Amino acid sequence: MRSKAERHRAIQEIVSREEIATQKELVERLRQLGFDVTQATVSRDIAELRLARVSLGKGRHKYALPSLELPEDLHEELRRQFGLFVKDVDRGGNILVVKTAEGHASGIALLLDRLRRDEIVGTLAGEDTILVVARSEEEAKALEQELGELLLVGRGLRQGP
Repeated sequence: MRSKAERHRAIQEIVSREEIATQKELVERLRQLGFDVTQATVSRDIAELRLARVSLGKGRHKYALPSLELPEDLHEELRRQFGLFVKDVDRGGNILVVKTAEGHASGIALLLDRLRRDEIVGTLAGEDTILVVARSEEEAKALEQELGELLLVGRGLRQGP
């Protein structure tokens, strides 16, 4: 039986070299390499490796390794993702709710997590909703304004000149 570490290395290699759009495709590819995996196992691996589902345009997506390291890159990618996939930002107390296009919440939550902001305790993502927990209501209000502005700027970039 092959180890989890070997499987993780194989996943990272596959995702870095191929356009893998679904968990099913990744399961099939791993099986071709001799790994006996289920979709549930691959789903856990994707979360553990913090893979993000990124847009290739024209409705196409692929899994990608988390590779953004520079803060400027993170902010630029977050602005782009907000413009393409975020529908709304709302707040209740110290919790923000970010509504996204279906299937994009986890990738955007990953970017928010990678900002490593002190006022963000953590995020929780579903298919189309992200909960962002702020340390205080005041910090949540400031984050709501900041993310709302990011949404407006992103939409402006999407519409172009």
